[in-house]
Amino acid sequence: MRIGELARRSGVSDRSLRYYEAQGLLASERTPGGQRDFGEWAVDRVIRIQALYAAGLTSKKIARLLPCMRDTDGAPSEIATPRLVEELQAERDRIDRTIADLIRSRDVLDEVISGASSSFPSTLHGEASIAAV
Repeated sequence: MRIGELARRSGVSDRSLRYYEAQGLLASERTPGGQRDFGEWAVDRVIRIQALYAAGLTSKKIARLLPCMRDTDGAPSEIATPRLVEELQAERDRIDRTIADLIRSRDVLDEVISGASSSFPSTLHGEASIAAV
């Protein structure tokens, strides 16, 4: 499939796909006319790359990780190393800490919202008096 089709099917821009290729995260064949041609596997690969970026991993770490992910048949890759597993566990711990921090921040914000909104008789009344001014 051409890059535009991969972009449409994966929800990722052409520019991002070219970047992934430049970083060694994605590979394509070239047509005789020089256009990129991706296999069906590329859709799942791009979705995985996006998920790993969303988790906060860098392109360098993703490049090391992708060959170690489970094959399509579910079998573990033979490339995974104990060191990589340790690094990934550290990344997971970092993500867990970030989630806990975000939950604490949300709880504080909820308290502020609750305290601030209880000082108004009603939101509608507050809006009406602002509109009258």
